[in-house]
Amino acid sequence: MSNVRRPRFAIGTTMAFFALLYAPIVVVVLFSFNGQKSLSVFKGVSLRWYEAFLNDQELLQSLGMSLRVSLVAMVGSIVLGVALALGLVRTKGALGTFAGLVMLVPLVTPEIVTGVASMMLFKGFGIPLSTGTVMIAEVTFSISYVTVILRSRVAALNPELEEAAMDLGATRWQALRLVTLPALLPAILASAVLIFALVFDDFVLAYFTTGVTPQPLSVRIYSAIRFGVQPTINAVGTLMLLGSIALIALALAIPRFFGRRGGLSILSGE
Repeated sequence: MSNVRRPRFAIGTTMAFFALLYAPIVVVVLFSFNGQKSLSVFKGVSLRWYEAFLNDQELLQSLGMSLRVSLVAMVGSIVLGVALALGLVRTKGALGTFAGLVMLVPLVTPEIVTGVASMMLFKGFGIPLSTGTVMIAEVTFSISYVTVILRSRVAALNPELEEAAMDLGATRWQALRLVTLPALLPAILASAVLIFALVFDDFVLAYFTTGVTPQPLSVRIYSAIRFGVQPTINAVGTLMLLGSIALIALALAIPRFFGRRGGLSILSGE
C-alpha cells in the first residue's frame, strides 16, 4: 500500500482553475447548436446559427479580411523575422546585444500600448485607417515572435555547413538558400502557422488600426455584442476556436514530423 499522500488542495485548485477557464468556452460551443434563439435555455439541437453565419454577408466579409490580414502578416513576418534572426545571431559585439534587446521590446509591451501607438503613428502621417494599416501593424507586431522562435534554431546550426558549401563553389546566397533555409524549414513552418493563428484571433491591435468597413472578424464580433449577444456569435466563436486549435496543433506537429522524417532518412542511409 502506497504511503504517498496526494496533494488534494493542489488537485482541487487545478480542477477549479480549468473549470473556470473552460466552462465559458463549453457554454459557447453548446449554445451554438441551440435550436431556439436563447442564451440561457437550451432546447433542441440545430445548425441554424451556422447557416445564419454563412448567409451573413457582413460577417463573411470580415472573415475574408481576417484571412487576408493573417496571410499577409504570416508571410511578411516570416521574411523579416528570418532575416532578423540570422542577423542577430551573426552580429557580434554591443550592436548585436542592443539589437536583440530592442527586438524583445514588443513582446513585453502591453498590446494596447502598441495599438494606440500604431493608431497615432498612422494619424500623424495622415494615413487613413484601412485594411492596409491593419496589415502593417500586425506584421510589425509579429516579427518579434518569429525572431524569438528562429533565433535559437539559427544559433544551433553549424556554420561550417555554409562554409563547406562556399568552398565547393556556392555563393553566399546559394549557401543560404540551399543549406541554411532548408535546415530552418521546420521552425519556419511552425512559426508561420503560429503567427497565422495569433493574428487571426487578435483583437486589440486590429481594433485600433482598422477602418470602418470591412473590419476584421474579431472587431466585428465585438461591435455586434455591444448591442446584445446573438446566437450567431456563438457559432462564429466555435468555428474560430476549432480553427485556432487546428493551427496550433499543426504548429506543434510540424517539428516532430520533420524530426521523425530526418531520423528515418538517416536510418535508410539517405
